[in-house]
Amino acid sequence: MDMKKRISLELRNRVPEKVAELVLDNCRSSNGEIEGLNDTFKELEFLSMANVELTSLAKLPTLNKLRKLELSDNLISGGLEVLAERCPNLMCLNLSGNKIKDLSTVKTLQNLKHLKSLDLFNCEIRNLADYRESMFKLLRQITYLDGFDKDDNEAPDSEDEDDEDGDEDEEDDDDDKAGPPGEYEENDEEDDEGSDLGEGEGEEEEEEEVGLAYLMKEEIQDEEDDDDYVEERENEEEEAGVRGEKRKRAAEDEGDEEDD
Repeated sequence: MDMKKRISLELRNRVPEKVAELVLDNCRSSNGEIEGLNDTFKELEFLSMANVELTSLAKLPTLNKLRKLELSDNLISGGLEVLAERCPNLMCLNLSGNKIKDLSTVKTLQNLKHLKSLDLFNCEIRNLADYRESMFKLLRQITYLDGFDKDDNEAPDSEDEDDEDGDEDEEDDDDDKAGPPGEYEENDEEDDEGSDLGEGEGEEEEEEEVGLAYLMKEEIQDEEDDDDYVEERENEEEEAGVRGEKRKRAAEDEGDEEDD
């Protein structure tokens, strides 16, 4: 896919003036030149054109707000002076995997006054004797070269920096919302008292419920016992009546025998 078409797809119905980030990796430049990118991308802060077969930056538009530029794995061997002219506020530049061979090629980056991080991995320039020392002397404004500072301390990830900033903002918000110290202590005491009262009331309610259940159970048992007692009395009376009837019939039978 050519670069111009890729830009159209990345816009997704947005206007260039509203785009802050643009990734064009792995598309194809036009004869090694930038194509389809113009000055209307005035809000662009991050631009990535990795592995697009660039040989020249001559057609790079003016991007005053650009902070980070990714140009790794291209065929760039010079012409870096346009970066200071078109992207004066650039802070991070990745030129790893290009055809940069000597210090004179990168010397023009001295005009990028805000440049803090420069990557030249897999470039022939890294084979020079005293490469790191020479680079830090030549570009005094940079803090990190190939991911490390002068003392070989690794550069923090951009995501970590964002997280730290976010944590600081949250702490500031919490401090702004904080009231007088005594207020929290009073509220905590009230909450504790309220919880104690709530627990006491809950226990009393449970005891009342248990008592009511016990009384209701006793009443039910008493009613069942009464029913059983009544039923037993009825059975006894019925049996007594049967026995009386039998005795009466036996007496009558004896009387009949005597008459005979």
